Amino acid sequence: MSFRRCSFRHERRLRALGIGRIAGIDEAGRGALAGPVVAAAVILPEKFRHRKLNDSKQLAPELREEIYHQLIDNAEIFWAIGIVDSLEIDEINILRATHKAMRAAIAALTALPDHALIDGLPVFPFPLPQTAIIDGDCFSLSIAAASVIAKVTRDAIMREFCARFPEYCFSQHKGYGTELHLTKLHEFGPCPIHRRSFEPVFDFAHVL
Repeated sequence: MSFRRCSFRHERRLRALGIGRIAGIDEAGRGALAGPVVAAAVILPEKFRHRKLNDSKQLAPELREEIYHQLIDNAEIFWAIGIVDSLEIDEINILRATHKAMRAAIAALTALPDHALIDGLPVFPFPLPQTAIIDGDCFSLSIAAASVIAKVTRDAIMREFCARFPEYCFSQHKGYGTELHLTKLHEFGPCPIHRRSFEPVFDFAHVL
């Protein structure tokens, strides 16, 4: 995967139009077979600089954790998360759950933004003007910051689930469909945090 440097170019275009407070939004866990989907909304200060911040998927876990703490410990950064659990994902589907988590993250911000930069496709309905950017976490520092906070938050949740359901090794694969996870699913069947509407969880649930 090529390394693309994030910048404030999308944010600068909006500020040139008189839009001051801009939130970046991203999610983690959309493609997992177990656990919640977690969204983060982040408002960075206009003069924010960071030499290593990038799409969370392109960062080593140790660096991602380091950047996460730098972000959440910075008093000039406003951030919040939204979480939708596996039961609700099964009830309303993953797309609606992802959008709900994003709206919840925006609603939880102590400072309401004027505009949102969203990774991927547009979110409807949404309470603010938005700009959707495919691979936005590679191009926008605000979205990249949201991707780091969402990913680290969800990883921590999955480690907690690993302590409750150690046989599934959630701390290793975070609920994604790795060979290890599929082996454990085949051996033990789904547990309470598996998304039963997802294949192959659905298949295993009906075989047992």
